[in-house]
Amino acid sequence: MKKVKILSVLKEYLLLTVACFIFALAWEGFMIPNAMSAGGMMGLSTVLQYATGGLIPAQYTYVVINVLLILVAMWVMGIGFGFKTIYCIMMSIVGKLECLHCVPGEFFYVQERLLVPLIAGSLEALAIGMIIRNGGSTGGTDIIALMINKYWPVSLSTAFMIMDLVIVGLILLLPDRTFTDMIYGILEIVTFSLIVDVVVGGSKGSYQLMVFSEKYKEIADHIIDDMGRGVTVLRAQGWYTKSDKNVLLILIGRKELPSLMKEIKRLDSKAFMSVSPTNNVYGEGFEEIKAGISTKKSK
Repeated sequence: MKKVKILSVLKEYLLLTVACFIFALAWEGFMIPNAMSAGGMMGLSTVLQYATGGLIPAQYTYVVINVLLILVAMWVMGIGFGFKTIYCIMMSIVGKLECLHCVPGEFFYVQERLLVPLIAGSLEALAIGMIIRNGGSTGGTDIIALMINKYWPVSLSTAFMIMDLVIVGLILLLPDRTFTDMIYGILEIVTFSLIVDVVVGGSKGSYQLMVFSEKYKEIADHIIDDMGRGVTVLRAQGWYTKSDKNVLLILIGRKELPSLMKEIKRLDSKAFMSVSPTNNVYGEGFEEIKAGISTKKSK
């Protein structure tokens, strides 16, 4: 049992190492060598680096700003979260390897400048998604976003987007920057926001199904007995035939959808289904209801 736990921890930190490498590559490999900035605390750090003519490197500013955030995160999210965050920040030094920079003559060089923020945003979303799913953080605004997401029903992408748009606008305060530079940052932010929820959510993504079938009893029994999920039977009336119908209302995880659809087709090939993705599902078997931090002390 102890061996299994050790292997699990090693696997977790191996994934964190890979994720930190990808995060560092997004910024140190693509954004910074091309004098671009986006959102997040790393974006704020790069703005400061550009403003000081490189006198204050982004890596140092990034670590200093995160010291306070880490202390807060350790208090709110737990001690393990804090240790993993420190580990991830230290791993960002791999971005200093010049062979990984997106500049002429190197392997990762991209001639089309517009693709740089798109690639960086995709890499950052993949990295932060992997890190958050393994209980860590790269520091900065994702610590803030996680704390917001822990207590309020605000998606990670929304929290990131609001903070990032404010930060990317700061680049316009620099004398040698133009509106085009801000657009590059927004492209990175939009790309990141579109991908991060998918990576973080994974199997947590949910669907709402409405199934119209004469075999509704068999389908409902399969969901209850074989899948361990709940199902609600709604009474309805077909207005064309004026006949009563029984409609199944089902909430199910993303990974469970294909097998359920296959079983429904097997039980009733003529079944009619409506499938809709849901952003937030709260309750038993899904996510805990988040309604803010309670200020009342329990008796």
